[in-house]
Amino acid sequence: MVDEALARSFEGIGADYDRYRPGFPSVAADAIVPGHVGVALDLGAGTGKFTEHLVDRADRVIAVEPSAAMLEVLREKLPTAEALEGNAEQIPVEDAVVDVVAVAQAFHWFDRVRACAEIARVLRPGGTLGLLWNRSDPSCSWDTAAARVIHPAVGDDDETTGSTSEELAGFRFERLETFHWSEPITRDDYLARWSTVSTFLVAPPSGKAAMTAAIEEILEADAATRGLDGFELPHLTDVYLYTRV
Repeated sequence: MVDEALARSFEGIGADYDRYRPGFPSVAADAIVPGHVGVALDLGAGTGKFTEHLVDRADRVIAVEPSAAMLEVLREKLPTAEALEGNAEQIPVEDAVVDVVAVAQAFHWFDRVRACAEIARVLRPGGTLGLLWNRSDPSCSWDTAAARVIHPAVGDDDETTGSTSEELAGFRFERLETFHWSEPITRDDYLARWSTVSTFLVAPPSGKAAMTAAIEEILEADAATRGLDGFELPHLTDVYLYTRV
């Protein structure tokens, strides 16, 4: 069940979300849209961190997002995309007009049954659904430890960092692809990034202070980050590919 408080926590942080959250590697977009298409939809688009990979891959790009603050950032960044306020359970798009639907870092917030029905409605038969998530690279001990501070309940089956390979109603599961990549990040931006995560946003001031202190302690304890103003941060991006049946 979706936690409404967590889901709504992003509504006012458009600029910070766009500045501090990681983007996605272009190879992930290649997996979802390997060739040029007519219409691509980014569902739960946020500030357009994945939408930006679609603008050169489709004749028409639609971005649907419930947060007005995030849409404002998206519209400024990507004026050629059709930025629509809406949600996955009631997509403001016509029937069977979309070739590809991408959901980046958002599917776990959806009502799965209703969202799958809506995605199937807007997709043409044979169209592609791509679900993708960034997650910590387990080989990076300090980032994994920081993730556990913010998401103490995260485990192998945690739905905030991935989906399942089981078929969704109306879709055939094709494959999972995982991409390794990295980004340079400053210490300050790394700390600020965690302040844009839902569990941090809904925490009381004392909880936020404790989380930040714990992450700072992790950075000082690890030889790879101790005393450094910036470091290379590895990521894994999982892409789950489905076909509309």
